[in-house]
Amino acid sequence: MGGAAGAKNLPRVLVTGFEPFPGSPVNPSQRLVERLRNEPPALNGMAAFRAELLPVDYRAVGRRLSEIGKDFSPDIALHFGLAHGCGGFRLERLGRNAFANAKPDNSGFAPPDGPICEAPVVLSSRLPLQAIHDALTAEGLPVLWSDDAGGYLCNAVLTLSLAAACEGFSPRASGFIHVPMVGEGCSLSEADFLRGFGVVLRTVVNGWTIALPAAPPSRQGADTRPSA
Repeated sequence: MGGAAGAKNLPRVLVTGFEPFPGSPVNPSQRLVERLRNEPPALNGMAAFRAELLPVDYRAVGRRLSEIGKDFSPDIALHFGLAHGCGGFRLERLGRNAFANAKPDNSGFAPPDGPICEAPVVLSSRLPLQAIHDALTAEGLPVLWSDDAGGYLCNAVLTLSLAAACEGFSPRASGFIHVPMVGEGCSLSEADFLRGFGVVLRTVVNGWTIALPAAPPSRQGADTRPSA
């Protein structure tokens, strides 16, 4: 299939990161977004690409996702965030639809315990996680499984994205990948971080079909340490 008809079947790809938050004055996911804005990836197989920074604000992040959705209408949403202490690219298999003893955001607000949105209690990632894991491993990059995206904005965004709970924002494939601090003396160098992102993006785009990606693998071997 070629020409305009083929282009209609190519995905619109969104990558998000977060601004810094208390205790983390530097956020590698923010740096990723800034770099992608300056140097968008030259990758065939995408109809459009956008990188957006999300606020570390429980009350604002849903509105921001709605704005992005109405303006860009992504088919694929790759959400990235920082998790201190993780040893590489941490693939989040589940979003948990609950606030529980949530930490204050950048505005000082902490939501009360309860559901994040009207959705099931647990939602599964809709990224091809096994393929991503295999591709990162083949490149010699550190990768881990996780069934706990934490109790902060990372899990909230993952849940909102998977549940299509924000008006106008309903990607067919979405999920979350945590990364550690990046740079000299860290478990990921700047070069490996960018190389790994490229591996993730290529794997997701190359595996895109009109059907939703397969369900994520089982919980066996998961890194269950909580993130920020």
